[in-house]
Amino acid sequence: MANRAAAALVLREGDREELARLTRSSSVRAGLAQRARIVLLAADGETNVAIAERVGVSRPTVISWRHRYGAKGIAGLEDEARPGRPREVDYSKVVSTTLEPPPRKYGVTHWSSRLLGRHLGVSNGTIAAIWRQAGVQPWQAETFKFSTDPELVAKVTDVVGLYLAPPENAIVLCVDEKSQIQALDRTAPMLPMQPGLPQRRTHDYVRHGTTTLFAALEIATGQVTAAVKPRHRHQEFLAFLKQVARAYPDQQLHLVMDNYAAHKRVEIRDWLAANPRVQVHFTATSGSWLNLVEVWFGIIERQAIHRGTFRSVKDLNAKIRAFVDGWNDRAHPFVWTKTADEILKKANRQNTSSTGH
Repeated sequence: MANRAAAALVLREGDREELARLTRSSSVRAGLAQRARIVLLAADGETNVAIAERVGVSRPTVISWRHRYGAKGIAGLEDEARPGRPREVDYSKVVSTTLEPPPRKYGVTHWSSRLLGRHLGVSNGTIAAIWRQAGVQPWQAETFKFSTDPELVAKVTDVVGLYLAPPENAIVLCVDEKSQIQALDRTAPMLPMQPGLPQRRTHDYVRHGTTTLFAALEIATGQVTAAVKPRHRHQEFLAFLKQVARAYPDQQLHLVMDNYAAHKRVEIRDWLAANPRVQVHFTATSGSWLNLVEVWFGIIERQAIHRGTFRSVKDLNAKIRAFVDGWNDRAHPFVWTKTADEILKKANRQNTSSTGH
């Protein structure tokens, strides 16, 4: 004789609303929400086979949760306490394992809470809680670069000394170029920002060429002398140095710049020798972060270039010049705060940790 379909499950008073809430809640465990859905479907008269197919469980599982609800109500849907002593989690083992690369068999570069939980036999929620307490974040990574320049100490001391105690009656300028700035135009007009909506733009774009921005930042005032040129060879750099010299006639100039090859060409050295009022202070190799004009390049990138649309290189150059003019109207001093000793001490720590000594 064929098995008869189970009768519709009778819910206790007020339980339907609570069961429905459990199925919609994003804060309850997935297992509890699934069990609540099984009970609701059983109350609606669905067969055990149909419920199993809809929920993605076995028929015996559906029968089990029907019986558990029938015996204890919603409380019966909770996990039962496991026999034996509660599992003790070794805090130090979780942290020490987190700090080591996962075994090769997993094929991953870093732990996730679920993978480490499975590996150690504890819940991923416990792993996440220990990570928060220990302040470890395996999913995050940062980059660093240390200088191998043999003159690191001398160069850092020289440049930082200029920032913290500039020579009297002299101008300190941070000089560099931002090359390969792309004139990108979107394939459709921008949709302007509206209340409740950010500015929107197409993800694709049309390239119209590139330009190079040369800039000299006066740290005492924040004023910028700038030029846009199609290339960034030593010829363009020399022309820009002459422009800077004209902008500050009859004044002693101290220029901070990096070790880019174009900055050290014989033509540049000859011009500097013929203009002794202009002195150059080179940053250390891999030490361009010492050059404050890099901070200003970040500002123009965020405020004028990254979200801009440019129909041509000419348009891009015009908008860069407009930003420089606007910047100089509201410029502010660039203040350096760290001493050379503080910087070198941090550099030594990074070198030590990277070599394991």
